[in-house]
Amino acid sequence: MLTKRQLQDIEQLQKKCEAYDYVQLKLNWEMLGSRESFQLDFLHYENDELVAFMGLYPFGSTVEVCGMVKPSERRKGHFNRLFQQGMETAKEIGYKKILLNAPAGSVAAKAFLIKQGADYAFSEHQMKWQERSLEEDDDVTLRLAIADDLDMRIRLSVEAFGMNEEDAREMESRYSGQILMIEVNQETIGKIRLKLEAGESWIYGFSILPEWQGQGIGRKVLRRVLKDQSSAGHSVHLEVETKNDHALGLYESVGFKAVHAQDYYVYQILDM
Repeated sequence: MLTKRQLQDIEQLQKKCEAYDYVQLKLNWEMLGSRESFQLDFLHYENDELVAFMGLYPFGSTVEVCGMVKPSERRKGHFNRLFQQGMETAKEIGYKKILLNAPAGSVAAKAFLIKQGADYAFSEHQMKWQERSLEEDDDVTLRLAIADDLDMRIRLSVEAFGMNEEDAREMESRYSGQILMIEVNQETIGKIRLKLEAGESWIYGFSILPEWQGQGIGRKVLRRVLKDQSSAGHSVHLEVETKNDHALGLYESVGFKAVHAQDYYVYQILDM
């Protein structure tokens, strides 16, 4: 696992890079703080200062990659070396899909990824709810998930997100935060996960069975969650892919506004 000092060094480097580039990096701190080994993290120090970092973040058979270099230490090959090490590790582990992540506004990151032969796949928007009055909805029930809901949660990830069952089972088994099941007429038809981070309530994994979609249920669920979280004094945030136009329109309709964006590129490992 990463040491306390390494985590502090990563946080400080992130702040420096974000301030310099006017971007927001997605370093998946929930995963960084719970690493069980150093295998997925690559750090480079100069004179006892962390100047480059890259992390691998597995989600089933897919791995996301994100990293950064201190502005004054760029163009010295630091990140390229970390990248090669990371790709060797990804190849050894056998991930089926590699997604390279970079802030949408970072010209330097985009140039590096294109140079590596990566192909643009999609963008993801971080959205924040802009507080507004909301209607009351009483015909949708939200309840805490129990152990017996695991199969339904897996089914929802497969049918609503298009995941394979193996990846869905692996991801559902390690989810943290509050998982709520969505019921209509006492029938479970969806799920939504909430995670509280420093006064911010983040929505993840919001999904409804395909046969129940298009009936306004998603909007009702969001209004219920927004009222509950805002009443508790929390700001509400989420992430959504731009290629999912229906989801984007749904979130915008209840008051969410995009504030940051991340670009994702697919990378194919060549023989090293």
